[in-house]
Amino acid sequence: MHDTSLLRDLAVVMIVAGLVTVVFHRFKQPVVLGYILAGVIIGPHTPPFPLIRDEEAIETLSELGVVMLMFSLGLEFSLRKLRQVGTTAFIAAAMEILLMLWAGYEIGRLFGWKQMDCIFLGAILSISSTTIIIKALGELGKSKESFAELIFGILIVEDILAIVMIALLSGLAQSGSLQPEEVVSTMARLGIFLVVLLVAGLLTVPRLLRYVAGFKSNEMLLITVLGLCFGVSFLAVELGYSVALGAFIIGAVIAEAREIGRIGELMEPLRDMFSAVFFVAIGLLIQPALLVRYALPIAIITVVVVAGKVLTCSLGTFVAGHDSRTSLRVGVGLAQIGEFSFIIASLGISLKVTSDFLYPIAVTVSAITTLLTPYLIRSSDGLVAWFDRAAPRRLVGHLELYSRWVEQFRKGRRQDPARRHLRRMAWQMTVNSALIAGIFIAAAFAADLKFNWMPIIPEHLGGARTLFWFAAMLLSLPLYIATLRKLQALGMLVSEMSVKRAVAGEKTAPIRAAVANTVLVTGIVGLVLLTLVLSSALLPPSNVLIVLTLLVAAVGWVQWRSFVKIYAKAQFDIEEALSETPAAAQHEVGLTPSLGILKSSQLEAVPIGGSSFVIGKLIREIQLRPRTGASIIGIERNGESIVNPGPDEEIQNGDVVFLFGHPDQLRSARALLTEQPGLDALESAETAPGL
Repeated sequence: MHDTSLLRDLAVVMIVAGLVTVVFHRFKQPVVLGYILAGVIIGPHTPPFPLIRDEEAIETLSELGVVMLMFSLGLEFSLRKLRQVGTTAFIAAAMEILLMLWAGYEIGRLFGWKQMDCIFLGAILSISSTTIIIKALGELGKSKESFAELIFGILIVEDILAIVMIALLSGLAQSGSLQPEEVVSTMARLGIFLVVLLVAGLLTVPRLLRYVAGFKSNEMLLITVLGLCFGVSFLAVELGYSVALGAFIIGAVIAEAREIGRIGELMEPLRDMFSAVFFVAIGLLIQPALLVRYALPIAIITVVVVAGKVLTCSLGTFVAGHDSRTSLRVGVGLAQIGEFSFIIASLGISLKVTSDFLYPIAVTVSAITTLLTPYLIRSSDGLVAWFDRAAPRRLVGHLELYSRWVEQFRKGRRQDPARRHLRRMAWQMTVNSALIAGIFIAAAFAADLKFNWMPIIPEHLGGARTLFWFAAMLLSLPLYIATLRKLQALGMLVSEMSVKRAVAGEKTAPIRAAVANTVLVTGIVGLVLLTLVLSSALLPPSNVLIVLTLLVAAVGWVQWRSFVKIYAKAQFDIEEALSETPAAAQHEVGLTPSLGILKSSQLEAVPIGGSSFVIGKLIREIQLRPRTGASIIGIERNGESIVNPGPDEEIQNGDVVFLFGHPDQLRSARALLTEQPGLDALESAETAPGL
């Protein structure tokens, strides 16, 4: 007879959760509270006797709830949205974490706890609960509002910083101090992991899902999506990162696929089931007796969490340039702690550096703030209205003035073509460097494995590491070549920006050439040093290294154009995936995507003058849709009309180009088509195969 304890416990969980949530729905209360109350009722700490026998199995199932909730958040919160709120999210999350770390540390000192307890308490209070907030906003029907998108962005940045914090706390607990190189190394490894995962995902996942969806089988599509979800989550855990981070990243990648509407519908029942188990598991951890024993610390910590997070998150959002109403809504929505707090508390216990009471206090404070979260979010509008009435008029005026100033500053930066190109090239070179690092790290890992099929290379020639170093160099060649070309363009751009003809006069050309060459040489030296650092575990003997380096250089010289085309194609595919508007629109408008798009889209005619850099270029070379989201649907030339021109149609002087898209997309497209040739020629040169 098979052991039926897991089945029995799961039946108890779902039956009690169902009964309690029916009651909560009947009285119009947040269902999350019903799940937690169900956990308290059946938990081991509630008399007369526990209804759950295998708590570990339930906790394991609850981890699936974390995966499903984070994966669903990724499906809802695409990379385009994360890019839009990135600055605000980073500022608010950094301010919140730093101030809450300090507040938690001071509370611990107030109660006379030992130093490690104080440090870990600060870390516990610094991270809000992503899963709880997602569920609460969804139940209240606010997940589509603009302030909710800001909250989601802050939560993702918090989760990333929490992973760094956990790694640093482990080092601090073991060595008693933090070294700067350890901090840099931890953040660098995490950055490389994220970049490699995102780039590889955007290049492969949308195509895979498009192929699978072509079979018209929901079962096949669901199994494929779940395989990606759990596979990437497992990879993240194996590399020492959070399962929640892996689930979110792959969800955000899948959100760029055209099939996102179908995927969201298929995932919803699974998400609801396992998220219910997750919140019930939180209730299982609540110890009513502990509320009495540590009543004062729990009460003080709860007040500090709510007040501190409302203050810090509101302030951080406002500093980033959002109005006071939006900032208050964001702050109120983030006033709790959750799953990462449990992880940090359990880390201290496993390392034997914190007291036993810290974990149950963290769980209890999390439960109380979770109970408060739906009511806080629901009351946010009232809080905003009270602030508008109670705040002095002069203060409100100054706050509005600051918000307008930040918005104007942002617009000025976006409208400056030189700075825009500079940021774009810097970002692309950073991504290229991270991908190169990822390739060499993977090669070093593979070199440590023993493969029977590998040819035996004598040790005096470097052994297996020589083969993997050579393979890593060949795989990285397109990235090296692309970075070199971008360094050339960057040098030209910096020289034009820094050396003005009005000042340099006749010496403008030689000075600009010197500046451009300096930038290029400096960048090449940096690439060489980066390669040497990454190759430290793989470098073959010097004589072999020289021969292989010459061989790699020869391959790069012969295949230069091919590598340029490979990189350009990959870059185009990624930008096209990130600018794919039909998928996002379909996900938002449900069964009538075409109507939703047509309602907000417009048609605009743009004349092409003699100063535009697009004259003489093919439509596919301009990459208008990946870069702006707008589409060219027609061209009027010498009284004739070209309807739906193909990608190989050339733009000529005097053409009138007809664009179709949303107002923001049309503005970006118009600015691109009418830009001067000086700066944009640099960027077009980067993607021209003949450079």
